[in-house]
Amino acid sequence: MEKLIHRRSDEEAKSDPDFRPIPSNGICTRLGDKWTVQVIWRLSLASGHRLRFSALRNEIDGITQRMLTLTLRNLERDGLVVRHYFPEVPPRVEYELTEMGAGVLRALEGINFWIRSNLSHVERCRRKYDGAEP
Repeated sequence: MEKLIHRRSDEEAKSDPDFRPIPSNGICTRLGDKWTVQVIWRLSLASGHRLRFSALRNEIDGITQRMLTLTLRNLERDGLVVRHYFPEVPPRVEYELTEMGAGVLRALEGINFWIRSNLSHVERCRRKYDGAEP
């Protein structure tokens, strides 16, 4: 029996190179955390696309120094951000999106458009569900 996946047969879906769910290896989790997208977005808006740690922290409401440090380390580890160290007194460190980091921001635009288009419906569904009896 052929199974339908989003109005397509499973055979059509298997042969479609445009979208195939793959193991995320933590990437979806990283992009879904509270701070990652905000850091990427702020870096993309920065003049020259670089920001010092303190400037980045000041632009993101509510982020602690520790969380910003962890977020930047993880983004650097994944290749989405590059850290520039300048051995001055005092030392200066700037962060910049890599090409891959800018690419993930472009990919997230589609999700953002979907959210804008569907948020009111999602909120109605949540209210309906939350008001439902068990």
